[in-house]
Amino acid sequence: MKSYDVCECGQPLRLVERPTPKPQGTEVLLKVLAAGVCHSDLHIWDGYYELGGGKRLDLLARGIKLPLTMGHENVGEIVAAGPDAKGVKIGARVLAHPWIGCGECKVCRRGEENLCVTPRNLGVFSNGGYADYLLVPHPRYLFDAGDIPSEKLAPLACSGVTAYGALKKVGPELKDEPVVIIGAGGVGLMGVALLKAMGGKGAIVVDVDPVKREAAMKAGAIGTIDGKAPDAARQIVDMTKGGAWAVIDFVGSSQTARLGVDSLIKGGKLIIVGLYGGDITVSTPVFPMRAMTIQGSYVGSLPEMTELLDLVRKKGLPPVPVATRPLDQANATLEDLRAGKIVGRVVLTPAG
Repeated sequence: MKSYDVCECGQPLRLVERPTPKPQGTEVLLKVLAAGVCHSDLHIWDGYYELGGGKRLDLLARGIKLPLTMGHENVGEIVAAGPDAKGVKIGARVLAHPWIGCGECKVCRRGEENLCVTPRNLGVFSNGGYADYLLVPHPRYLFDAGDIPSEKLAPLACSGVTAYGALKKVGPELKDEPVVIIGAGGVGLMGVALLKAMGGKGAIVVDVDPVKREAAMKAGAIGTIDGKAPDAARQIVDMTKGGAWAVIDFVGSSQTARLGVDSLIKGGKLIIVGLYGGDITVSTPVFPMRAMTIQGSYVGSLPEMTELLDLVRKKGLPPVPVATRPLDQANATLEDLRAGKIVGRVVLTPAG
């Protein structure tokens, strides 16, 4: 089998050829049909997250091992299974849920494997889908693709479930108040579309790129704001008639988090999803005086993936732009993503 691997952080992915794995126990082997390219892949490729103040979180120290095949948004065809993999149909086309935990701790047992402290996430802590084949540890992480095209389905494994998980944290205000979404990249656009499908009041989208603001309007936003505008916070307050009840930051920089805080109404909530990096300082009296909540949201759980796919079957696929490229363009695609040239999602399709 062939894969494109991170062998050295910050260096181009290398084409690697190795024997195709043979599934053992409960493992299932997929022939990869589609592998989405996510912004978080850039952080893995670089080998760190920016923490602000000149500090970095080193991902190798966090437990990521090289060489690594990235790719956590995967759809494939089941071609083999271990003897203990029950209910598996050879030839079935499936979506692989990538946010896998140990399966035994309290967090995993309550269905939130994405929060496990010893994760085995596909494409992060174990090999992912920038390859001909992908090994999934258990059938419970596989979802029938139905009649959804592979390239449209793959982004739901991260972009979709991440946006869905963040939107759920808004609470009942989602249906009564506009939600401010900062960042109109692949996840942000997915958030705009899913908010509409979930019966939300509507999304006000903030982005520095006019092309992405236009894409947000096409995805269903009720208004957009230029994030570079010096009065961006005031514009949000005016458009929300007094301040936002919920801001979801899909960027996660110092500037966007600050904008989120400055845009909240008393009692409002800032949900930070993006991993761009940075830091902010907020005076502690502000939290009780404004009854403000700042909450993180990390990808999505296995039950949330089930809920998301049910929603998509009822309401249709989110209208987010998706383009396909051959697997051998993995390096060029990552570079285009870093340069901000991609609107929506690019999905790699292994040849043959």
